[in-house]
Amino acid sequence: MRFTKAIAGALGFALLAVQPAAAEYPDKPIRIMAPYAPGGNIDVTARIIADKLREVLSVTVLVENKAGASGMIGGDVVARSAPDGYNLMVAANSLVDVPVIYGNAPYDWKTAFQPISHIQAVPAVLVVNPSSPIKTLADFIKIGRETPGKLAIADSGVGTTNHIVIELLGDATGAKYTLVHYKGSGAAAIDVIAGQVPAQVDQLNSAIGHIKAGKLRAIAVSSDKRVPELPDVPTVKESGIKELSDFTYSTYTGLFGPAKMPPEVLAKLNEAMVKVLTDPATVKRFADLTAEASPSTPQELAAMLDKEDRTVVPLLKKLGVKAE
Repeated sequence: MRFTKAIAGALGFALLAVQPAAAEYPDKPIRIMAPYAPGGNIDVTARIIADKLREVLSVTVLVENKAGASGMIGGDVVARSAPDGYNLMVAANSLVDVPVIYGNAPYDWKTAFQPISHIQAVPAVLVVNPSSPIKTLADFIKIGRETPGKLAIADSGVGTTNHIVIELLGDATGAKYTLVHYKGSGAAAIDVIAGQVPAQVDQLNSAIGHIKAGKLRAIAVSSDKRVPELPDVPTVKESGIKELSDFTYSTYTGLFGPAKMPPEVLAKLNEAMVKVLTDPATVKRFADLTAEASPSTPQELAAMLDKEDRTVVPLLKKLGVKAE
């Protein structure tokens, strides 16, 4: 009997010895959710980092688009996913703003997601039809002050960062406009080019092709300094308008995962993103789109979102901005 037990014990230890060790992350494909339609800033950003993450992590990295409710449908999929590092999401600072506008978000962004790293930031640009009499930002603000609501201005949808820029400009200066919300910046640009709407605020990486082609005229950019691709276009800060002397605003994107990711997985993903976003080829790909790539710690990205929550969300609540 003792002999039998000894044999059984030895076999048990032998079986344990040949059991495969726990696989090291990652050992299967990673999915990155781009919760907007293909072709926009979020989608393009997700695909650029996916290309490089495949190389850095030596694993397949797929991008999935699931548009709807200004990113909340795709965001909810990720929020409900296992926090194992295989279900990630690229989102912008509108992640903070959209739930306030819709009022029925399926998640609390503060507790649903784990920030991993900042990816890139791109300024907004005010553009007009080339035949427009509006030559400067001062002209634009003057119209909004002297004839409130007379001038129509297009954006890419309620709650988008383009919409938020218009609201911030108006709140700072007292200017008022008639806002025309489109389902995407492409459709808005087409109508401004055609003269159907006189002006638009867009992300610079979306508008720069039309600007360089002469189809739109850039009035001002919301960056801290002039962008190299458009050296003759002043910043909002350079407008000479006292209330806008410190005005800057960017659409920034970050990589997120579900909350409660294992610390070692979070650390590995952040390390990988640092490699991706300091790679000269990746930096150039973003620079060609007028975006500045820069990694961050998870804590730094969380602090950026917190600032958005403290500065933009109160304005949205004050103005009563709601989804249509």
